Amino acid sequence: MRLLYILFFFLISFFSFSQDKGNQAATTSLVKTPEQRAKELAQKAPITSYKIISIQRDTIILDTTLSIKKEYDYNYLKKDMFGTMPFPNEGQTYTTLNFGLNKFSPFPEFGFKAKHSNYLEVEDIKYYSVATPLTELYFKTVMEQGQSVDALITLNTAKNLNFSIAFRGLRSLGKYINQLSSNGNFRFTASYFTLNKRYAFNFHYTGQDLLNDENGGLTQPEYFEDNDPLYTNRPRLQVYLTDAKSFLKGKRYFIDQTFRINAKDNKNNLYLANQLNYETKFFEFNQVTLNSTIGTLGASFNRFGLASTNANINDQTSYDKFYNKLGVVYENKTLGKFQFFIENFIYKYSNGSEKTIGSNFFPSQIQAVVTTVGGQYDYRKNNIHGTVIVSNSVSTQPLRNLDASLTYTINPKNNISFQYQNISKLPNNNYILTQSSYNNYNWHHSFKNEKINNLTVNATTQWGNASLQLTNLDDHLYFQDTINQANLQLVTPHQYSRSINYFSLKFAREFKYKKWALDNTFLFQQVSQKDTILNVPKLTLRNTIYFSDYVFKRAMFLQTGITINYFTKYYADDYNPILGEFFVQKEKQIGNFPMLDFFVNARVKQTRIYLKAEHFNSAMTGNKFYSAPNLPYHDFLVRFGLVWNFFQ
Repeated sequence: MRLLYILFFFLISFFSFSQDKGNQAATTSLVKTPEQRAKELAQKAPITSYKIISIQRDTIILDTTLSIKKEYDYNYLKKDMFGTMPFPNEGQTYTTLNFGLNKFSPFPEFGFKAKHSNYLEVEDIKYYSVATPLTELYFKTVMEQGQSVDALITLNTAKNLNFSIAFRGLRSLGKYINQLSSNGNFRFTASYFTLNKRYAFNFHYTGQDLLNDENGGLTQPEYFEDNDPLYTNRPRLQVYLTDAKSFLKGKRYFIDQTFRINAKDNKNNLYLANQLNYETKFFEFNQVTLNSTIGTLGASFNRFGLASTNANINDQTSYDKFYNKLGVVYENKTLGKFQFFIENFIYKYSNGSEKTIGSNFFPSQIQAVVTTVGGQYDYRKNNIHGTVIVSNSVSTQPLRNLDASLTYTINPKNNISFQYQNISKLPNNNYILTQSSYNNYNWHHSFKNEKINNLTVNATTQWGNASLQLTNLDDHLYFQDTINQANLQLVTPHQYSRSINYFSLKFAREFKYKKWALDNTFLFQQVSQKDTILNVPKLTLRNTIYFSDYVFKRAMFLQTGITINYFTKYYADDYNPILGEFFVQKEKQIGNFPMLDFFVNARVKQTRIYLKAEHFNSAMTGNKFYSAPNLPYHDFLVRFGLVWNFFQ
C-alpha cells in the first residue's frame, strides 16, 4: 500500500508538471495573459463537457463552485453525512442516527456492516467523460499524526473512450489509546461506446483495505465525564483493549455492458444487457493480549468472555461472490424499455476449519447458488421517469424483490418522487455462521428471511425539500448483548418475531437575505414496536448560519459561518469489534448535546480552501458527548484542507 501511495502521487506530480509546462509554452509562444488563456479554454471546453456518470447512467456536470452543500460534502467520504455520528477518529465507523440511510438488497451479504462505512460499493463508483484531462486533489488534516487524501486523474483518449484512476488514502493516529486508522481505496474505471452507440460498457476495479485499531471504549467513562484536568490528556483514559485491531480487505471486478442487436437505432430496438461482479472480501480480528483491567489494581478479565487460547487471537473470515445478470431488452421510443433477465448469485463464506465446542458442531463454510428470474420496465419521457423491477428466486434459497420508483418533474425547480420496495431478504452470512477463538462468538443458525416493506416520498421544491418514509420490518435480524454482565460484551444474533414499524419525516429549507443565509435540516423519527429493538433519536437537526461574498476585487469567493448539529437522547447501538457490527443495548443513552463548528471556506478559480474549528463548544457543555455508549466524540479540533481541480 505504501508503494501505491508513492507511485500514485508520482504520477499525479508528473501529470501536473506536464500540464504546467505545456501551458507555459503556449503562453510564451502566443504571449497571452492567463485571463485570455482561461477564456479561450472555457470556449473550447466549457464546464458542461466535464461529466460524472453513475452506474444508473445518471449524469451530472463537474461543479467547481463553493456552496454550503460543498461544505457538507467536505469530509473523508465526500458526501453529506447528516444523520450519522462519526466515531472520534477519522476512518472509523459511524453511528447511524437516520434509519432511512439503510439500503435493502434481497441477496445475502458478507456482514460486518459497521466496517463497510468506508468501503466503496458498486453504486459509489463514478465514471467520467471529459473534454480535456482532469485532475482532482482532495486533502484534509486529521486528528493526530497523519493526513487524508483523495486524488483522481481522468482523461478521454477519444470521444468514446475514457479512463480514470484514483486513490483515497488515510492515516490518523487518533487522540485515545489504540485508535489508529490506516485505510486505502484504489479504483480504476474505463468507459467505452461505439460511435453509433450500438455497444457500450462501464468497467471498474477496486482494491480496498481498511485497518483500525480497536480499543473497545473507555473502562471508566466517569473520569471522562467529570472533566478532571488530569484526563484532558486523552491517552490517560483507560480503554478495554490496548493491542486489538480489525482489518477488512476487498477486491472487485465489475462490468456493465449493453449491445443493440439491430444495426441502426430505430423506434423499436432490441438489446442484450449483461452485468458481472466478481468480488472477494477478507475480515480479520487480531488481539494479542486478552486480559483487560479497570484501574491500576483491578482484577483482570476477558472483555468478550472465555476463549480457547490465552493470547494472540486471530479470527479470519473470507468471502467470494460472483454475480451475473443477463437480460434481453425491448425498447420502444414511445412506450419505454421492457427487460427480461436472469440473475445468478454464487457465494462462498469461509471461517477456516470445522470445529466442535461441547455438543455443538460448526462447519467451516457456507456456500450456495441463488438464481432469480425477473423483469424490469423503464419509462423516461418528458418530465416523467419511472422504473419497476420484479424478481423472484427459482433456486432452493427463496427471495423476492419488488422495487418501483416514479419521478415527476414539474419544472426545473420542483419535482416529486415515489419509491416502494417489498423484499424477502436472505440473512447476511455472519448471522448464519461465525467462528472465533472466543467461545461465545461461535454459532451456526438457520434464520427465516427478513421481510421489508419500504415506502419513500421525496419532494424537492423551490420552497424547501421534504421526505417521508414508512417502513415495516418482519423477522428483523439484529445483534444484541443479552447477558448484560458488567464490563462484558457477549453479543449474539437474534431474530425478532414481531413487526417493527418505522416512520420518518425530514425537511430542509434555506433562507437567504442579501449576503446572509440560514440553512436548516430537521429529521423526526418514530418507531412502533413491542420491544426496544430498533432505536433511533426522535429529533435530529442541523442548522447553519453563514455569510458569502467576493473579496480581493472578486479574486476570491468567501463563505464563513457556524453549524450546529444535535440529536435527542436515545439508546444508541453499541459497537463490537469482533463482529464489525453494531448491537442493541439498553443500558446507556447518548445524545442531547450540541456540536458547534465554525468554518471559513474560500474559492480561488478552481481551488476550494477549507478551514474549520470542529466542536469548538466541547469545553462549554460538559463531557457528555458520545459517539457510542462508551466511546466519546472528539474534542475541539482545528482542521484545514483543500479541493483542487486541474484542467489541461
